[in-house]
Amino acid sequence: MAIFSIAAALVSKIAETLSFANELPEISADSVETLLTVMASSMLAIATFAVASMVSAYASASSAATPRSFTLVISDDVSQNALSTFIGSFIFSIVALSAVTNDFFGPAGLLCLFALTITVFAVVILTFVRWVDRIARLGRLGETVDKVEKATSAALARRRRAPTFACTECKQDEQQGQAVFTAQIAYLLHIDFEALQCWAQEHDAKINICALPGTFMSPDRPLAYVQSALSTTELHDESALLKAFKLGNDRVFDDDPRFGLIVLSEIAGKALSAAVNDPGTAIDVIGTLVRLFGQWSKPLSSEEKCELKFDRIAAPTLSIRDMFDDAFTSLARDGAQTVELGVRLQKALGSLATMHDGIMKDAATHHADLALQRAEQALLIKHDIETVRRARG
Repeated sequence: MAIFSIAAALVSKIAETLSFANELPEISADSVETLLTVMASSMLAIATFAVASMVSAYASASSAATPRSFTLVISDDVSQNALSTFIGSFIFSIVALSAVTNDFFGPAGLLCLFALTITVFAVVILTFVRWVDRIARLGRLGETVDKVEKATSAALARRRRAPTFACTECKQDEQQGQAVFTAQIAYLLHIDFEALQCWAQEHDAKINICALPGTFMSPDRPLAYVQSALSTTELHDESALLKAFKLGNDRVFDDDPRFGLIVLSEIAGKALSAAVNDPGTAIDVIGTLVRLFGQWSKPLSSEEKCELKFDRIAAPTLSIRDMFDDAFTSLARDGAQTVELGVRLQKALGSLATMHDGIMKDAATHHADLALQRAEQALLIKHDIETVRRARG
């Protein structure tokens, strides 16, 4: 926006080279200067206001929901584009004002600059109206839950199409060969399978991945096992192999669907705390989790299925039981004393148990039994306990 603004402020000079430049109506330099002065003085104030509003929204998202949702809130494109527009307009007005006060433009250039200034005013007004609507919702709890659901849904959709990342499936008994370790203590964020496939072809090897994105890695936990016809000494230099594994201190949503489920569970747990006491939000999160697991359980069409691309790599699949643990364990624990949440949780898990997936049915039944046991221990009134039992069915 800064580069575009400087170019737009100076491009008006080109108008003076046109053949019909002398026939264009004249615009007073004072009028253009006044407009640019108003823009220069107001855009900096609006940009400052935008930054303050965005920071307030970010703080609200962290306190009302969970700090783990901060990366989604801060990546809001509308707010970033609005701030860029405001700052770009400020730069445009400063550059153009400097040129006008130094008689850089002739009559045709002033007319072109006047038209550009009006256009910039219109863009700023439209951007501001759109941004005000977004900033009013940015950082609010419902908006944050929607952002987390959208990010988790996208991650689940990618993994659903390629459960093993377009690799062959890795079995537990295949975890043998030369182990590859990292010296870092961090989360595994992303795996570059293209690079691993090239490395495996070059070394005539097969790579068995044993850590999915989201796994907390340490020097004693292998990233993968390499099986090759080459000797162990020839594979000793693992630097090229390790570059395919990106690690970081904080988990991200892109390749880690379980992280999205954990964040949703944290939002529900915070809503159930004594300081907040908002079971409605927790019930809303349960509905979100049912939608996500329902999306996961849908059968894939032939067009959606991802073909095998990396035949020299084997990767494990996501565990449905682990995903249910991430989503429902803390909900059942923190909401055990709330009868309406207990009933909603039993109905949600009952719905998931009826979906056409035997593994999901077992996981849902297991968590429904655990939730009922927790409710029976936490609820004090017999009528409430019977209500949850009836919901369990």
